[in-house]
Amino acid sequence: MSDDEEPAWIETIPEDEWTGELAGLRAPSSDPESGEVDHIMLVHSLHPRGLAAHLAVYQAAMAGTPGLRKVDRELVAFVVSRINDCHY
Repeated sequence: MSDDEEPAWIETIPEDEWTGELAGLRAPSSDPESGEVDHIMLVHSLHPRGLAAHLAVYQAAMAGTPGLRKVDRELVAFVVSRINDCHY
């Protein structure tokens, strides 16, 4: 993104307002260290079923390589994101 571009803006439901179906998705969507919902998950807050599906894909991908430590799987995901010029 160049200096003159505006960052993307996506409407979300603030974490402290997650109730009902969203309330049950907060813990698995949160960073274990900070306790905050990861931004990539927060963008799904208006569509809880989409958030649940994203979590399922992430969990399946991370569990699908039992020969690698979690940190190694995360590193592979990071490298692939950088190669694809993904900014998140």
